Amino acid sequence: MARRLRPMELTFATSAPVRLVFTAHVPAGPGAVHRALADEVAQTPLWFTSVVAARPLDGGAGREIRLRGGVFFRETILASDPGERYAYRIDETNVPGVSALVEDWRLTPAGAGTTVRWTMASDGPALFRVAMRAAAPGIGQSFRGAMRNLGRHLASTPSKP
Repeated sequence: MARRLRPMELTFATSAPVRLVFTAHVPAGPGAVHRALADEVAQTPLWFTSVVAARPLDGGAGREIRLRGGVFFRETILASDPGERYAYRIDETNVPGVSALVEDWRLTPAGAGTTVRWTMASDGPALFRVAMRAAAPGIGQSFRGAMRNLGRHLASTPSKP
């Protein structure tokens, strides 16, 4: 059953009760990484294997994401700074317990590639908070795998100006 979450602002990414932060290197420039995150939403399942479907909504102001296992998110984009940042809040989901969720992707040039720092900021009852912290190793593993796949995907895709 879908539920509405609290409509958090971007500052929640730095102040949330639970903040999971992961970093990885992608052997592609920040512009290409940003395009994959922000503009090529429908291609997300090609490199993020947890995602089975993704589509932009409202002319790119939002997204709908479906994960393996039936989880879905309806999101509102909070920041889209080409080559630097992509962030969104979850407005609606069927995940139990969560009351607020913001994800913030920061992109930093690093040699011949990009350092991607992903922050998953969330809130919910005490049991949810404990579960999120316990899930951090698995979430981090999924993120690192997605970034490896993204690097391969971008290497095999013709670059755009």
